[in-house]
Amino acid sequence: MFTSTGSSGLYKAPLSKSLLLVPSALSLLLALLLPHCQKFFVYDLHAVKNDFQIWRLICGRLICLDLKDTFCSSLLIYNFRIFERRYGSRKFASFLLGSWVLSALFDIILVEAMQYSFGIAAASNLPSGFLAPVFALFVPFYCSIPRVQVAQILGPLSVTNKTLIYILGLQLFTSGSYIWIVAISGLISGLCYDSKMFQVHQVLCIPSWMAQLFSWTLEPIFSSSEPSNEARVGMGATVDIQRQQRMEQLDRQLMLSQFAQARRQRQQQGGMINWNRLFPPLRQRRNINYQEGRQSEQQASPPLEVSEEQVARLMEMGFSRGDALEALRASNNDLNMATNFLLQH
Repeated sequence: MFTSTGSSGLYKAPLSKSLLLVPSALSLLLALLLPHCQKFFVYDLHAVKNDFQIWRLICGRLICLDLKDTFCSSLLIYNFRIFERRYGSRKFASFLLGSWVLSALFDIILVEAMQYSFGIAAASNLPSGFLAPVFALFVPFYCSIPRVQVAQILGPLSVTNKTLIYILGLQLFTSGSYIWIVAISGLISGLCYDSKMFQVHQVLCIPSWMAQLFSWTLEPIFSSSEPSNEARVGMGATVDIQRQQRMEQLDRQLMLSQFAQARRQRQQQGGMINWNRLFPPLRQRRNINYQEGRQSEQQASPPLEVSEEQVARLMEMGFSRGDALEALRASNNDLNMATNFLLQH
């Protein structure tokens, strides 16, 4: 399911898995065993400008020296792995590369603007690590991931499927004194790359031969097996079929969000929506008319097989077996969507 969290672990996301394991392991290694080597990974633009230490633009922007930044960025990368599944590893890597290169330029511009305008020298205080591309991923996350309400808090305030991701981004944004420079440069670079401004997506991209080389050498190392306890999502024979399946599931999620919003509006006005008409598989009412319609529907198409393990998990949450079965069938065996169905209706 193409949501903000996903339900298939790191399956079909080898690049995201490598970004989770390798930088985190190196960050822990530098913090615990090799603290004297941390000086080689300091992101110091003053040394780049005055001492021509260009290598710091690479080393200083790969490994986080602060373990809190490592933890938050790893969680965000894990949630953003859905873009690798949607676009493929090559396009996802091209986005990361493009935003990483562009953000270095915007870092220099912002630091020089601060020093010229306010006399603040922040060149030697920028946080290290692969942070700018993480902030850049918030641009497609905001634009392409649908917002689905999970719980209502106070009036217009609500918890959605994207709330936790924004909270993690805010935590990372406030983890250091000048990390806002890296965050702003990352957002600007992500906006430039996502909007295809100045055709940067054609210049800063991964060549096909390099993508094939990494696919042959590194993908077998970082690939993950398909989860056996979850419904297969977007596993058509071709890329076009996979994208079509995912877009159909996205349409269902958008429809759910619209119907939930319509229901809240009608309830505020004192009216009720006939959810049996909109979602007949959910909260089945045992009447003759509905049974006849249901029997004709079953004759037209065979019932979808439902995972007993997912039914058991929903029953552990307090739902009845009948509701769990109907919710899983209506959501095409997607546990997250089925849970949202039962919680909201």
